[in-house]
Amino acid sequence: MRISKKIEQSNKEGRIWWSFEYFPPRTAQGLQNLLDRIKRMTALGPEFIDITWNAGGRTSDLTAHMVKTCQGSVGIETCMHLTCTNMPKEKVDIALQEAKKAGCRNVLALRGDPPQGKDEWEAVEGGFVHGIDLVKHIHNEYEDYFDIAVAGFPQFQLLPPAERDLEMKYLKEKIDAGVNFIFTQMFYDVDVFIDWVKAVRAAGITIPIVPGIAPIQTWNGFLKATSLANTKIPQFFLDALEPYKNDDEKVREIGTKLVADMCRKILAAGLGIQGLHFYTMNLEKGTKMLLEELNLTPRVETIKPLPWRQSLTPNRRQENIRPIFWANRTDSYLSRTENWDEFPNGRFGDSRSPAYGELDGYGIWLKQTKEEALKLWGEPKTFAEVASLFSQFCLGGLKALPWSNQAASSETSVIALQLAKMNELGFLTINSQPAVNGARSDDSQFGWGPSNGYVYQKAYLEFFVGPQLLELLLAHIERDSNMTYYVINKQGDLRTNTHSDGPNAVTWGVFPGKEIVQPTVVEALSFMAWKDEAYELGVKWANIYEAGTPSRKLMIEIFESSYLVNVVHNDFKDSQAIFEPFFKAGAEYAAQHVNGNGSAAPKALPN
Repeated sequence: MRISKKIEQSNKEGRIWWSFEYFPPRTAQGLQNLLDRIKRMTALGPEFIDITWNAGGRTSDLTAHMVKTCQGSVGIETCMHLTCTNMPKEKVDIALQEAKKAGCRNVLALRGDPPQGKDEWEAVEGGFVHGIDLVKHIHNEYEDYFDIAVAGFPQFQLLPPAERDLEMKYLKEKIDAGVNFIFTQMFYDVDVFIDWVKAVRAAGITIPIVPGIAPIQTWNGFLKATSLANTKIPQFFLDALEPYKNDDEKVREIGTKLVADMCRKILAAGLGIQGLHFYTMNLEKGTKMLLEELNLTPRVETIKPLPWRQSLTPNRRQENIRPIFWANRTDSYLSRTENWDEFPNGRFGDSRSPAYGELDGYGIWLKQTKEEALKLWGEPKTFAEVASLFSQFCLGGLKALPWSNQAASSETSVIALQLAKMNELGFLTINSQPAVNGARSDDSQFGWGPSNGYVYQKAYLEFFVGPQLLELLLAHIERDSNMTYYVINKQGDLRTNTHSDGPNAVTWGVFPGKEIVQPTVVEALSFMAWKDEAYELGVKWANIYEAGTPSRKLMIEIFESSYLVNVVHNDFKDSQAIFEPFFKAGAEYAAQHVNGNGSAAPKALPN
């Protein structure tokens, strides 16, 4: 969605909104860390984010990559900065084409700073001289496809009258060329900002103004940023902060309150401004503290329009159904389906393309380095030690497993003890969801989708298990007509007790004025495609250990001989029923493998 439409919608609803800015880092590891941070910070509820274009245009390719990733993988509306600096027309056109291909509908058009090493700005051959030239070019080439923003400078209100009026004239000319909204430069003097906004309105400019808010992170950082931008600092800011300039935590605490007060005055000034744009400096804590101080809590509908985040690339915007198997590996799912010409947006089987991309096209790897993996998972030498790692993950004591790069979700806590027990019994769980019977859509743990709705889930479990324990389990499952399962081995031999070829919806929601939404399903073809990935991740885990070591032998044995199983309990009103067959089968298996002294026999693997 275009940002101007988001602002318009928020104004109609009378709610405050916020957004975040990030800049491209200098290293590959920095990029990965930042993308992980952006994903985490979506939980803070920004309406959109924007990605800067490096001064001098040096990171233009990286900006385009980040826009593509944030639109497609993170699933958040993204605004791309675009400058005239070191940018001939051909390079500008490539950037705009890539942005459109990624589904980006928003561009901040800037002249830009001088190239690195130069004091004066100069146009490149075949490039643009002023920001207005870039605005006109975007309109000429793309008509109204892009929302175009420009920068506004509240500090100009402090210029001599003639110079101030000339800058306002330049701004008005840019707006009249077809600009949709204004991002302001950072500021700390709220009175200067308010006076500038009133002057902008008096000049006949009516488009939305989005104030740029910079959290105060450290004393030195604060002084450096304000010095570079020649930003006026109110004396009471300095009086409050300087006594603690050597205490970063105290500076951040006081700075948060000062900037929050400034935000409150802006929102209460009767300017028609209901949004705040935070310059995060790629840091999480300062922005989070500010939102908490302002008591700005995210809407569930903003952070979870569906149980998973939709991709915003043009060909996937209508996708609203996915298989549950990739719940913890979104990037892999997107990669393996990127060549589909249609995506599920109704009944899953009707619009689905016939094949998943091969694993070779995406590649399977552990997110952790070898050193990180060894520190995280150690060197298990018995099956019980492996099972203990899975149990710890479910209980929140382990932050990742190969099948999940993030800690267990909050909803897992509802069934954490049951999952831990399952793992101790020999069922190595890699995916799950609890049964939910009509939780409100704004519920902090289970909610998703529009307000005033209700959401439902069938209990779901996915796990690796040895063949003998599996047979005991299936005997119990077959006695419960509400349970369905798929079992597959590494070779691809599939067993199931379901009599339907269609998908089984395991998550759905009921919302005012809408058809029932069924965004998550279980079905055979997707499970067979997921199987290769699930087993390969086990192999990658084994390979962090040296060849011939007990740990490597153990891990290879587990994933060579185990079956991959998913189970659904179709009675979503009974939250505990899905676990009963596992506990019974586990008890039977333990009874069959008891020593003469009455204790369970230690085994490397449940056969």
